[in-house]
Amino acid sequence: MTRRAHLTALFGFLLAAISAGPVAAHPHVFVNAKAEIVFTADGSVQAIRHHWSFDEAYSAYITQGLDKNGDGKLTSDELAELAKINVESLPDVEFFTAAKLNGRKQEFGTPGEQVMSYADKVLTLVFTLPLKSPAKARSFGIEIGDPTYFVAFDIVDAPDAVVTKGAPQGCVVRVNRPPKLDDATQKRLAEADITATPDVSGLEVTTRALVACP
Repeated sequence: MTRRAHLTALFGFLLAAISAGPVAAHPHVFVNAKAEIVFTADGSVQAIRHHWSFDEAYSAYITQGLDKNGDGKLTSDELAELAKINVESLPDVEFFTAAKLNGRKQEFGTPGEQVMSYADKVLTLVFTLPLKSPAKARSFGIEIGDPTYFVAFDIVDAPDAVVTKGAPQGCVVRVNRPPKLDDATQKRLAEADITATPDVSGLEVTTRALVACP
């Protein structure tokens, strides 16, 4: 399965419309994201806890028919299967996450603690992404986003955008967001055919964060 097909499966898109002709516009899903870097009691980096809130249009589309009791509300129980499907698909897109501990690329274990909630027309997925080999770190860097720009990740502009939990005293976090795309680039991506991978070479579309510890 191609990366685009994995992305399609991950976010539940029904692309039957493609057969009738090209569908334009990139990206196709917008995500407001936050991340929490979780440390163990001995000061090792253990996991990344992701908080992903999807745009209203996608949230409305993907939750159709999930209100099983018809009470007009979506509970975490009603969203449990959707959360499971999404998280189980994430290894195919490398979790939209890369990590380096003391300069060495890290591998991730099986995600856990997945839960979805729906409030104010926004669907939010929260899950924990563990490192396969937790270790103490003088530096721990993460990169969040979709390099193909099929999904646009925006790390929220807030003090809790990327934070630590249980970190040793003196650790600090620095966040480096990509520059805003200019109007011409946005227009080119918006006019791209959904069936083709857009040319994003030379563009910065992912956010980097670094935790530095004494």
